[in-house]
Amino acid sequence: MKEPYSFSVFSPPLISWLLLCVIALFLVLTSLMYGEIQLSPAELWSVALDQAQPMHQLLIENIRLPRLLAGLLIGAALALSGLLLQLVTKNTLASPDIFGISDSAVLALAFTILLTSSHVMGEWWHALLGAVACIGIILIASGGIGTQGYRILVIGVGIATLMKASFDLILSTLPIMHSSSILVFSSGSLIGRSYSVLLPTSILILSLIFIITLWRRLFSVVVLPDTVIQSIGISLPALRFIMIVIAAFLAGTAVSIAGPIGFVAIAAPILSFKLFPADLFPLAPAMCIGALMVVAADLLGRTLLAPVEIPAGIISGMIGGPLLLWLLYNNSRNMSRK
Repeated sequence: MKEPYSFSVFSPPLISWLLLCVIALFLVLTSLMYGEIQLSPAELWSVALDQAQPMHQLLIENIRLPRLLAGLLIGAALALSGLLLQLVTKNTLASPDIFGISDSAVLALAFTILLTSSHVMGEWWHALLGAVACIGIILIASGGIGTQGYRILVIGVGIATLMKASFDLILSTLPIMHSSSILVFSSGSLIGRSYSVLLPTSILILSLIFIITLWRRLFSVVVLPDTVIQSIGISLPALRFIMIVIAAFLAGTAVSIAGPIGFVAIAAPILSFKLFPADLFPLAPAMCIGALMVVAADLLGRTLLAPVEIPAGIISGMIGGPLLLWLLYNNSRNMSRK
């Protein structure tokens, strides 16, 4: 006798991808149409045909479209960074936030305000340098990668606390008129994102995604026990070092665009494993989920209290916190049943 068919959104990959595509289409269209000025589908279509009013054309092409692209790019980069760090440490709580990478990137920009006479926030690549420097400090403090991934995780928590305290110290010493820009940036805001920043950062992020795609099979090896990895002739410290450095570049570049947007790097990989349990290295699902999370957070921030805008980083924290607790609760409950 055949067993009755059981529907589960977390098991069939086709249904999961269909769900993600529907959500993506909805978020992209609503992000372009809704805000302080709302556009109808017909008006949005006119913009696509380059036949709209000049104001609507300017609104979409110079404000909402780069903001949407920034959200997609940031979300994909943060999700991949979190995925790599979670695989390296074999810990679902590992993320650029826990490692202090995000705080270090913001701290580097705060230093540019403090050290320059004009008190203007530095270029985007300063944040990237801060993220890379953070990884260097963690590796030195932990005595290298080693074979135990949790060691760098513990060191990373301490470094994150130090970086956050250093940022607060610098912020407290700056005049209010000079600290306002970095304060808004540190909350994770997509306001005013332009193509001048998106172009170089997108090239770097897409290049890193291409490298990860080429080395996907190699990176997926880290899910195996350490003894098995070493038995097949792969240098585990070298593999982990490469993955951590790539994760730092991804997170640093993402933070350089719009500041730290928390919980995306943690929740996106966890959700991708839930939706695609058979995939040992869910590269595309994690990128897609992370991108949608950031776009959704930015959309909610624009529309909840319009015309007042709430930074996407604050919205992601409000939503990501309960979501993360729910995911961790389900994981612990499933482990207790085994």
